[in-house]
Amino acid sequence: MFKSGRIFMDRKELLHQFETLLERPAGSLNGSEALETLEQWDSMSTMGFIAMVAEHGVTLSPRQFVNCRTVDDLLNLTGIPKS
Repeated sequence: MFKSGRIFMDRKELLHQFETLLERPAGSLNGSEALETLEQWDSMSTMGFIAMVAEHGVTLSPRQFVNCRTVDDLLNLTGIPKS
């Protein structure tokens, strides 16, 4: 999953970057939100998420998103532990 052994962000920062990707106000997501309820979550934002985490050394493929139902599910794909 990781290109390198380093993790460049913590979960809080990742959640904030995800809010920015979805053009949501800071602090508006806590992780428990169902992806289907986020009107901004679509195929383009999926690719944006893949690119966003790739900048931090995490490699994901679109197939890994199939079973993701919540924001936490997405964050779990990165391997960054919950704080």
